[in-house]
Amino acid sequence: MQLSEYLQELNKVRLLEPDQERALWYEFKQNHSSDARRRLIEAYQPLVFKTALPFKDLDNIMDVIQEGTVGLIEAVENFDPDKGVAFSLFAVYRIRGRMYRFMKEEGNADIACLEAETEPGLSHLDMLADTGTPVPELAEIHMASDVVLEAMGRLPQKEQLVLNQVLVNSQEIKAVADMLNVSTAHIYRLQKSGVRRVRGMLSRFMHNWK
Repeated sequence: MQLSEYLQELNKVRLLEPDQERALWYEFKQNHSSDARRRLIEAYQPLVFKTALPFKDLDNIMDVIQEGTVGLIEAVENFDPDKGVAFSLFAVYRIRGRMYRFMKEEGNADIACLEAETEPGLSHLDMLADTGTPVPELAEIHMASDVVLEAMGRLPQKEQLVLNQVLVNSQEIKAVADMLNVSTAHIYRLQKSGVRRVRGMLSRFMHNWK
């Protein structure tokens, strides 16, 4: 499929109403409906395209989109709709991680691309790094920056949501607490737990990588 054909198909996608989406998740997770699974994947295909937009000028952009779709399918298979986390937040890490891995293998993306700044002077890794970590270790962590997104995608859903909102989107702790209807202390605990898990996954990766 060419990009123009893909965009034509994308224009046919209609957003799901909340009640409709809940019903589809129920049908898929409880009744194992293949039709509900297909409709969820189709409904969230725009999220794949939005994630691929920074790479739209690549010659193999459709391959990038295809890899992102694989990430979307994985997210649909692993998502638990009862956890109270938006699916889009859960899915974007798998989608982006699939894309980055593919582009790196194809020589389209380097480490600098994977460390794109999310705030002035701060990358995802900068925000997750322990400031007491020796410089040589930090250099190694930066070399492995492509696994950060994958690591975040493996977190429990609420920890994923908190790290995304607080560290990536620079949301205030109180705003995230209000959104989840929990205390700010609970958000701090989720943030601390999530960062600890990500560091642990990165540490194991670096051990194996050596």
